[in-house]
Amino acid sequence: MKIAVLVKEVPDTYGDRKLNLETGLADRGASEAVLDEIGERALEVALTQKDSDGDTEVTVISMAPDTATATIRKGLAMGADNAVHVADESLAGADLGLTAEVLAAALRRGEFDLVVTGNVSTDGNGGMMPAMLAEHLDYPHVTGLSTVELADGKVSGTRGVEGGKQQVSAELPAVISITEALPEARFPNFKGIMAAKKKPFEVISLSDLDIDAEDQSVARSIMVTVAEKPPREAGEKVVDEGNGGVELAEYLTKNRLA
Repeated sequence: MKIAVLVKEVPDTYGDRKLNLETGLADRGASEAVLDEIGERALEVALTQKDSDGDTEVTVISMAPDTATATIRKGLAMGADNAVHVADESLAGADLGLTAEVLAAALRRGEFDLVVTGNVSTDGNGGMMPAMLAEHLDYPHVTGLSTVELADGKVSGTRGVEGGKQQVSAELPAVISITEALPEARFPNFKGIMAAKKKPFEVISLSDLDIDAEDQSVARSIMVTVAEKPPREAGEKVVDEGNGGVELAEYLTKNRLA
């Protein structure tokens, strides 16, 4: 079995996150760049399958700036067999449509049985990539999984929904997305870090995928304006001098909170 796992370099969740007000893009220099945790969990799903059958090949794929090599290589240190890094200057600020087109083209080159992604990245918070990839690849997709099982040419799992759970499945090849309910990723050990330096690491550009990011015939999202979030205003303080309940009720009514 061949499994592709999509990983992404993002600003550290616990660091300072800022937008570049000139470009509208995330300021990548504002905090340390790390591998998105949900992508690490997706990789753990693939590596667990590899551990169980010993015959699964795991590839990490990422669309990222050319400076992201070390971040992506962490996936190899964790246990992936090879990596594909799509790096091209014209992809800076790519919208979801272009990103899905590029990643789908990269995935087609590998003819994978299963594509595993996180349900949503911690920087863009788009949450649409799994479905968009499945549409491009013409694969079935099952999303938001809290458990994953591979058997008899199918992928199945549990999806949490309001008031209960759903048991879902799809024939392979397929695209799945997982949630943080899946186990945390393993930590790369010294042996894995050293082995990662010798594993295949392919860097490709848009020309290798026959994609033109400037193609005017394809619909793209365009950033029109960007502004900093305004500072939080001071709240209204209610001092109880015997009529606190009335004042609180009036406040809730005035702000349509009651």
